[in-house]
Amino acid sequence: MTELHRVRVDPGRLERWLAGFALRHPEPTVTLSADSVELASPDGARAWVRSPWGAPPPGELLAGLVAQATRPRRIGALLVRRNSHAVGIFDGAELVRHRVGRHYVQGKTKAGGWSQQRYARRRGNQATRAFDRAAADAAEILVPVADTLDAVLLGGDTQAVRTVLADLALADLQPVLNRHQLQLLPVADPNLQVLRDALPRVLSVTIELNPEARGAGWGRADQ
Repeated sequence: MTELHRVRVDPGRLERWLAGFALRHPEPTVTLSADSVELASPDGARAWVRSPWGAPPPGELLAGLVAQATRPRRIGALLVRRNSHAVGIFDGAELVRHRVGRHYVQGKTKAGGWSQQRYARRRGNQATRAFDRAAADAAEILVPVADTLDAVLLGGDTQAVRTVLADLALADLQPVLNRHQLQLLPVADPNLQVLRDALPRVLSVTIELNPEARGAGWGRADQ
């Protein structure tokens, strides 16, 4: 089985990347699959381009892919772990509102018996309070503007995110979550800088290349 090489390209550089592929590998055929746009050159080079927004509409596939990737959007963000959370709203690339919270949740213990059970209950109560605070901040910041959001960026610990989203105060976020689901971003410590860095990580375009397409420099995401 052919091993593919994966690169991630900033949406603003996608048009340049596609033009460079066409220069290095002439006359590529462009086709649409379920989740990607495939470029296939007569020289054997292949590239599969996947936008976080799914496949572009039929027609001018490459132009549609670029337009889809670069269109300014309003995106909410919710990053959650037991010890911290971050909530924000992005207008395009600008973080226009945010709130970050830190919580004390005890680590696991090796103690046994009743001590371990008391410790586990205390730790569970601390985590519940932490998730309640995250849900309250999301309800205050995201819910009032839910109908203006194109998507909600989720990140942190999967179970923690699910627990917070299950809060009834966030029910009005469900339509936008159902409309478009961005990948869940693993982050170790939600904070302001991690929140700022999350958007470009999630919105980058994924490109897979076969060996014939990997000429000099094609492993770099800035091509």
